[in-house]
Amino acid sequence: MSMRIIVAPGAFKNSLTAQEAATAIARGLEQSGLGADLALKPVADGGNGTLDAMLAGGGERRSRVVSGPLGAPVAADWGLLPDGKTAVVEMALASGMELLAPDELDPMRASTFGTGQLLAAALEAGATRVILGLGGSATVDGGAGCLQALGVQLLDARGEAIGSGGAQLGRLTRVDAGGLDPRWRDTSLLLATDVDNPTLGEQGAAAVFGPQKGADAQQVEILEAQLSHFFALIHEQTGRDLRQAPGGGAAGAFAAGMMAFLNAELQPGIELVLAHSGFENALTDADLVITGEGQMDEQTIHGKGPIGVARMARARGVPTVALVGGLAVHDTELHAAGMHAVLPIIPRPMALEEALTDASQLLERAALRLGYLLQT
Repeated sequence: MSMRIIVAPGAFKNSLTAQEAATAIARGLEQSGLGADLALKPVADGGNGTLDAMLAGGGERRSRVVSGPLGAPVAADWGLLPDGKTAVVEMALASGMELLAPDELDPMRASTFGTGQLLAAALEAGATRVILGLGGSATVDGGAGCLQALGVQLLDARGEAIGSGGAQLGRLTRVDAGGLDPRWRDTSLLLATDVDNPTLGEQGAAAVFGPQKGADAQQVEILEAQLSHFFALIHEQTGRDLRQAPGGGAAGAFAAGMMAFLNAELQPGIELVLAHSGFENALTDADLVITGEGQMDEQTIHGKGPIGVARMARARGVPTVALVGGLAVHDTELHAAGMHAVLPIIPRPMALEEALTDASQLLERAALRLGYLLQT
């Protein structure tokens, strides 16, 4: 009987989608002559590749032109699953960092308005359940732009709408949610994320995620003050205090904004994807799981896709091997978290640009070597 292998990598950032990575691994294994029975189940944890992973088993991909993080129009995909009632929205495709050049990153101005437009499209399509992946955003606006796109008025002292971006939140004096579509009351919004940072403070949205999105030290302080004002006002006017809510800091405090007005619930992104893909059922007769990602580091340990895969596989007695572009965490930590082995795919010193360009070939060749090893 041939080996049964589940191929479940995440995306290799800036080079391969999760589906492309799974295909490359499968090619390498097949070239090795291993003759294994392969089940391709690409994964994501709420960040880049969530939409692809959720649609891998079927569904309809749709597209809408929305306002990008700095206002320029972008064509952003979203999905409707086969039940016709569950929509999948990936925040990165409308409000993500990868939509901007590195020198364009500006969390003081970046807005989540485009993500709100995708949510509105999902509601209009008849969705009553929306899975929203939060990773990869370019924003620290507390979800203000998204709320405005959905009909919530954020008004200054003159009764005029505040502008876009985290730097504008301090102008807010009144919130009017009367324009919010009443259908949201009967719509389940699940926020797929891999972080549990609070909204504010040393581990909050501005302090932890602001620098990743281009904020300098002074801008981090400004963003913290603006978010503090925003959520203090929300508490005052709605009675909901989300300033220290676990996970509220996800996606530049976008999560807290959605929890305030749309009764959104946080769920580990990898768990949502694995449940949808049938990964756990596939483990029943699996001999091995192969996962992977571009850079395996401390963040991986704290809930990223590959660790979620490994933990579920270990619980069912199935070993997991990871193929990675870079390794920046000790092997013993990864083993303790559920990985049986982690194998870098870079065969020699090379520039990052070369590695990104050749990622598919590098991953395929690493899988080829692994395939040979599995036949010994």
